[in-house]
Amino acid sequence: MPRRRGLSAAGAVIAAVFLAPYLVMLVGALKTRAEILRVPPTYLPADPSPGNFVTMWGTPETPLPQNLLSSVVISVCATALVLAAALPAAYYTARFRFRLRLPFLLLVLVTQLLQPTVLAAGLFREFAVLGLLDTWAAMILVNAAFNLSFAVWILHSFFSAVPRELEEAAWLDGCGRLGALRRIMLPLARPGIVTTVIFTFIACWNEFAASLVVLSSADKVPLTVALTRFVGQYDAAWQYVFAVSLVGILPVVVLFALIERHLVSGLTAGGVK
Repeated sequence: MPRRRGLSAAGAVIAAVFLAPYLVMLVGALKTRAEILRVPPTYLPADPSPGNFVTMWGTPETPLPQNLLSSVVISVCATALVLAAALPAAYYTARFRFRLRLPFLLLVLVTQLLQPTVLAAGLFREFAVLGLLDTWAAMILVNAAFNLSFAVWILHSFFSAVPRELEEAAWLDGCGRLGALRRIMLPLARPGIVTTVIFTFIACWNEFAASLVVLSSADKVPLTVALTRFVGQYDAAWQYVFAVSLVGILPVVVLFALIERHLVSGLTAGGVK
């Protein structure tokens, strides 16, 4: 019993540490700008202003509804593209032994070392030549490319952990390779697929550097870039910065809440005939 109480207390402390920044953002979003800049500062708003969450959507310089739509479209499409490319690549490298298998996997891993910030000038030039500057398609391709290596390695490890005998048993029962992949491998690799979806979506949602370079229209930039529009050289609307930040984390929280249960349910799915 004392040990359980100690673990509960430790968990509560860790939860408080992680939740503290979000609580600060919530309190700041409920303050007026004058109250945020007051000296000495106040910890709680004297006159809460929940209207900040409404008025922030109507700022003419920053069309937040379009920015939110841009983030959703880019993140969802990039995540789907990553899965479409990573699933067959990971399955093939896990089940087939070919001569350049290890160099291929190492090459995929090396691409993870490259960051959009380093390649910003090259990306701008490339998309200018292709005529894709200031388009969602450009950012979907960028996000998919920079998250593909992580997805391949995660899914490769999950496919490799599935016993080959389960797949061979499916073949004996009349399934082809695609049927065994769909009925056996994918259900057993569901935790890896869910993990890939979560981390890829979060990475795409939080991407900033490439979006700042490739996208220029105010209505096409994602929330990460739109957030900077509330911070000027001499002034900043901190109440809106806090409010937009809170709105920006909601889709990620909702996504994790919706698919978190599949992390456990997929561990044994498909293992019993």
